[in-house]
Amino acid sequence: MRGTRGFMILAVFIAIVAGAASRADEPQPNPSQAAKEPVPPPSVTIIGPSDAHGVLGRDVRSPTNEDMGHIVDVIVDRTGTVRAAVIDFGGFLGVGSRKIVVDWNALHFGRVNDKSDAITLELNKAQVAAAPEYKEGAPVVVLGATGSLLPLGER
Repeated sequence: MRGTRGFMILAVFIAIVAGAASRADEPQPNPSQAAKEPVPPPSVTIIGPSDAHGVLGRDVRSPTNEDMGHIVDVIVDRTGTVRAAVIDFGGFLGVGSRKIVVDWNALHFGRVNDKSDAITLELNKAQVAAAPEYKEGAPVVVLGATGSLLPLGER
């Protein structure tokens, strides 16, 4: 009995050592790879060609069809919410023009099926001409639909 018991202990010991040796030959997972889960694919939204359009470069007109310039930039706040549009206003062939900022809610996009369609601004030329010029790095003054001028943060 004693010999059989010693033989069994020896057999178990050999099995443990052999198992450990075979696992050492297997490639070990990288801890940084093991923690990463597969990245899910991005979501996809399909927007029909008549449902969305770019606005940069679009002409802007007043409700009475006055030429108000064209959109050259869009201003967003820290949350990514669109707050205003920068319009290149006045001048002729870029000479004498200046940039002004108008509240995004003062713009209407009713008929913008193609690049020839203009965006309508709820302001007239005199109201826009009274707006201070937009300068990069300076406080942004936004011309609202009511014609009032307020700093962007004081709304």
